[in-house]
Amino acid sequence: MYLFAFILSLFLLCISVPIFLVFGIGSSIAALVGLNLPWSVLIQVSFGALTKHVLIAVPLFIFAGTAMLRGGAATRLVHFATTLVGHWPGGLGIAMVISMGFFAAFCGSILAAITAVGTIMMPKMIEEGYPKPFVVTLAASAALLEALIPPSNAAILFSALTNVPVSQTFAAGMIPGIILLFLMIAVVLFKCSDIKGSKKATGYERIIAGKNAIPALITPGIILGGIYAGLLTPSESAAIAGLWALIMGFIVYRELTWEGLLKCLKETAAITAVIFAIIATATFLSVVLTYTQLPQKIITYFTNLGAGIYFFWFALALICLILGTFIEIVPVFYLTVPIFAAIVVSLNQNLLHLYVVFVAFAGIGMITPPVCVGIYTAAGVIREDPSRAFKEVPLFVGVGIFYGILMIFLPITATWLPNLLR
Repeated sequence: MYLFAFILSLFLLCISVPIFLVFGIGSSIAALVGLNLPWSVLIQVSFGALTKHVLIAVPLFIFAGTAMLRGGAATRLVHFATTLVGHWPGGLGIAMVISMGFFAAFCGSILAAITAVGTIMMPKMIEEGYPKPFVVTLAASAALLEALIPPSNAAILFSALTNVPVSQTFAAGMIPGIILLFLMIAVVLFKCSDIKGSKKATGYERIIAGKNAIPALITPGIILGGIYAGLLTPSESAAIAGLWALIMGFIVYRELTWEGLLKCLKETAAITAVIFAIIATATFLSVVLTYTQLPQKIITYFTNLGAGIYFFWFALALICLILGTFIEIVPVFYLTVPIFAAIVVSLNQNLLHLYVVFVAFAGIGMITPPVCVGIYTAAGVIREDPSRAFKEVPLFVGVGIFYGILMIFLPITATWLPNLLR
């Protein structure tokens, strides 16, 4: 029966059935028929997963990001970054990467970051002579900064699965996120050094752009400062972020309308529904794993194998790369983290190190066919054929793998700042 459920899940995945249904149908068959469990067990576990307090922050951060997009904050951030580095060779590409990093710090949604920054920067880059395939792939790749730079929905979901404090997971992603940002800038300099930058902004223009961007720039400080000062929980900080986004949109920048607010709420509801549907049905799989004791069996296998710790990390990397090619990062989290977290603990490794390595390799799936949701989103912004961007994918995949290997061998990048802030 387990084999049938597995084959059925693969078949549903291949015919593009929504991933929450793949989880739900396959796992429920294994649980109800293979394990003879009642529906009440699945419903109870699913309800418990959805009602974790930390998950309240997910829709709140998504709302904050959409409100800042429609309220003018994203525009100011992009303009400020452009005035700083836009005149450099490849400057607009660098500005887009930096803007992605800034926006990620209060957005909480990879796709929202692509839409927010890409809508502004991608047409400008194309006008300046940047190849469309490169622009699309760069936007999709740079958006992966959201999964690392706090506050991040990926960090919140990881904490929900492992019971690691969100503040620690946020801190773990900071230095790796900065490293990834510089690697993205290096790619731009390598590929676009022959593209002349835009007209250099005057000192006065930079001052004005910086002044206009200050309300948006201080947002991460408001969010993270409240958390690390012990004044706010992650959920409370997310609520503050949403309120601050409304203040900026309605009062500071005056670009957010009531119609725009309604669209923000609809977008937040749609994105949240998708994430929570995945969480709800993915817990069916956790029930199957618990009753079959698969994590314990895998731990025993690794122990008996006698392989080194790096064998485990590279096995994890390979699995994340393969899964990320077919399914998005959230379901990959719920499919693998419960298993690998138990192995990491048994091997006396740090769970924060697992988070960074996991995101590094699973995130590559955002740009690898056939799913490559990041590529499709970025291409949709400028109405470009996504398949044309695939020729640029190998370069960014190579950079992503290099970055992931770097994270494997440098666990201190994930653990130093959390230890400092304890």
